[in-house]
Amino acid sequence: MKKVLKKLLWVLIAAVFIGTFVFLYMNSKGKKTEFELVSPQSGSTLSKSSLLTGAIEPRDEIEIKPQISGIISEILVEAGQQVHVGDIIAKIKVIPDESQLSSAQFRVEEAERQLELAQSKHERTAELYKKKYVSREEFEESETSLANAKINLDSARDALSIVRDGVSAKNAQESNTLVRATITGLVLDVPVKVGTSVIQSNTFNDGTTIAKVADMNDLIFKGKVDETEVGQLYVGQPMQITIGALQDLTSDATIEYIAPKANSENGTNTFEIKAAVTIPGDRALRAGYSANAAVTLASVENVLTVPESVIEFDGDDAYVYVLTGTENDQKFERRQIETGLSDGITIEVKSGLTADVKLRGMEKK
Repeated sequence: MKKVLKKLLWVLIAAVFIGTFVFLYMNSKGKKTEFELVSPQSGSTLSKSSLLTGAIEPRDEIEIKPQISGIISEILVEAGQQVHVGDIIAKIKVIPDESQLSSAQFRVEEAERQLELAQSKHERTAELYKKKYVSREEFEESETSLANAKINLDSARDALSIVRDGVSAKNAQESNTLVRATITGLVLDVPVKVGTSVIQSNTFNDGTTIAKVADMNDLIFKGKVDETEVGQLYVGQPMQITIGALQDLTSDATIEYIAPKANSENGTNTFEIKAAVTIPGDRALRAGYSANAAVTLASVENVLTVPESVIEFDGDDAYVYVLTGTENDQKFERRQIETGLSDGITIEVKSGLTADVKLRGMEKK
């Protein structure tokens, strides 16, 4: 019995030893690596696009300014209201300059004295003319002097009215105290209130803005493009505009301006671009909407393409690994190729490869 147990013990030890040896031997051989196989695609269409950020803005935003200084007495419009050329936006109460007012009053008084003198002289001349003591020529000169005196008085009174009230008695409809719209469009902003002091534009001051008006049917996309891509843009190039606040709306646009000079921001050179936006007839856009513009920089058709992940780049050269064995016994050959356009995921192969081969892809897990 003891001999049997001893033999079984030795057999067990031998089995453990052999099993350990086989296990270590199999692990020493290593696990065979397998790769996914990728086929090139022929007849493909490939394009490279860029996404530009910017905003929707009216082409022309007009600032309406007063033609006379004073205080806002009435505002007749509000932001969001449509106005037409000539519509009254606000009314101004004039605060006259004391020296100008005094001068205008003195001119009226002087014109009144001149009229009295001309009237008195004309009456004497007319009496003498009836008695044939003066010629007709002298009588007509007296009439002309009287008419001129009346004109001068009317002019002086009108000047006083303008200085004191800002309103011409002869042309009240075109008074400088009435601030009118200079274009047809939408009122974007009214930055003043009743009681606000305003000044007219002059050499030393831009003047107070009463309202901002723009034609919201003539909008542009205004954005920036990096210097690495600006050379691939051109005037007349189409774009697709997506507005952040209206994700369901996509508008067409056409580039109409590319800045000739770069702006440096945080060490990066960018160029300003402007594109005319085509507005859908049933949608209304607001000035200042943030937007993205997708523009196709380059495209190719009917070309051979492969995933860019299967390519190995070495400097300016590109290589792929072509399957030379079978799918079960994978062997690969490194082959140089010439690449073309890439969209960041797929790349064009110009030469060095055909569509009937298999390429080494990602390692199988």
